[in-house]
Amino acid sequence: MNYKKLGNTDLKVSTICLGTMTWGEQNSQDEGFQQMDYAIDQGVNFWDTAELYSIPPKAKTFGHTEIIIGNWFKNTKKRNEVILATKVCGPMRSYVRGGGNQYGKKNLTEALDGSLKRLQTDYIDLYQLHWPERNTNMFGRLGYEHSTDEHWNKFEDILENLNSFIKSGKIRYIGLSNETPWGVRKFLEISKEKKLPRMMSVQNPYNLLNRSYEVGLAEISVRDKIGLLAYSPLAIGHLTGKYRNKKTPKKSRLDHDENFWTRYNKPNRENAVDAYYQISKDYNLDMAQMSLKFCEIQPFVTSVIIGATTMQQLKTNIESVNVKFSKEIIKSINEIQKIYPNPCP
Repeated sequence: MNYKKLGNTDLKVSTICLGTMTWGEQNSQDEGFQQMDYAIDQGVNFWDTAELYSIPPKAKTFGHTEIIIGNWFKNTKKRNEVILATKVCGPMRSYVRGGGNQYGKKNLTEALDGSLKRLQTDYIDLYQLHWPERNTNMFGRLGYEHSTDEHWNKFEDILENLNSFIKSGKIRYIGLSNETPWGVRKFLEISKEKKLPRMMSVQNPYNLLNRSYEVGLAEISVRDKIGLLAYSPLAIGHLTGKYRNKKTPKKSRLDHDENFWTRYNKPNRENAVDAYYQISKDYNLDMAQMSLKFCEIQPFVTSVIIGATTMQQLKTNIESVNVKFSKEIIKSINEIQKIYPNPCP
């Protein structure tokens, strides 16, 4: 396994992060236990979850993934071997504390205490804001619409609230998710100016079909030591090749809930996937491992969040750390990006 520092801390996290969002929906607790057992044995010490999970999000499965992880901690007594990340849900879901802004002291306290109880732990290593409270263009949406009538918690107030939990020992470090360059810079500026805790990571989508992170956020990640935790590195499975030629394998994410993943329904997606598939064959690489390795080697990436519904997928994904890239492979991949630039932003 490979390791990198989380932000400017001395905490070394595995460059493969165990994603957990399918546990309690597509995966049972027993299957989640098997994945955690295997991951920890392979040196994967960094795990990511959220109070909102399982995915696709539903009121009846809210918190189920955290419960599964907590039960594993209780059974194995291995909490101290895991660097655990979770997220507080942003606005939009009406069944989560009324669906309004979530980063005020009252809602943050309720959210954090709920996660700690479900996870059966006294502390969270990395506590992340799942998405901004303000209006932003998430999931590839174009046409930013600015409003002067928005009401959201001030960044300094959010950092003050989070700081109180750090002081109490409930969380160690903080991070962002689905954030924009403006949001990241503002959080960093205010934390420095007000001497408040700084954000250590940004969890945003990044994969061969969506390299938009490179445009504005990559430079911030490198210069300010706030690395990317890359989610959806296989674009919900498109970058494994399993959906090629109009196929929808049974028990895959598209088979389970196709309507939730429409962000990848873009005109050039199939052409780009076919081109990357051909590269993997030309260099005798597993397509999934090639796609994951490309993310892992980027200087702005701290860790790549993998999600698997089968043990074989998990083993294949973790093994990607041992793949070696030549300059020719990277050049070939970048040539496809020129032909099909960012087909699924």
